[in-house]
Amino acid sequence: MGVNLAVFASGGGSDLQAIIDACESGRLDACVRVVISNNSGSGALQRARRHGIATFHFSGKVISDVAELDEAILDTLTAHDIDIIFLAGYLKKLGSDVLRIFEGRVFNIHPSLLPKYGGKGMFGINVHAAVIAAGETETGITIHRVIEEYDKGEIIAQRRVMVLDGDTAETLAARVLAEEHLFIVEVLGEIISQN
Repeated sequence: MGVNLAVFASGGGSDLQAIIDACESGRLDACVRVVISNNSGSGALQRARRHGIATFHFSGKVISDVAELDEAILDTLTAHDIDIIFLAGYLKKLGSDVLRIFEGRVFNIHPSLLPKYGGKGMFGINVHAAVIAAGETETGITIHRVIEEYDKGEIIAQRRVMVLDGDTAETLAARVLAEEHLFIVEVLGEIISQN
């Protein structure tokens, strides 16, 4: 029957699109059942709607109480019979109840070789700018389990991406993102086969 996925995303949703395409083509034995965003105008929600996937906007603006927000997200995941949660550019911390109930089944993709360039504030272009500023010759992508502390969960897989002479944060970001779309499907396939 396949695995039921929930994807959380805050931005444009290109990683989400890679997951949806892989599910629809049969490359992943899974189905994206729900997409959750903390940004009501996110491209991720628009992409999900185009594919007929249930979408939800949960943020402090919608539900100000942190415990109630956590409970609402958990209720949504339960109602959609979710097996695995994947964070694909989701810029909010998950609540403790969601992390407890889904322990070991929440994964995140991060645009660096953790533990380098991880932690609070290290997302998107900030990561690539830090890599360039440090004079690194390589960076990459990490997929890891999510725990309470930012970017500290068990590393599942990493892929290296070279930093080229003349790279800017923007050119590096574009090259890493293109690789993310391939890597996310490959690693999700391995995760799904173990569930």
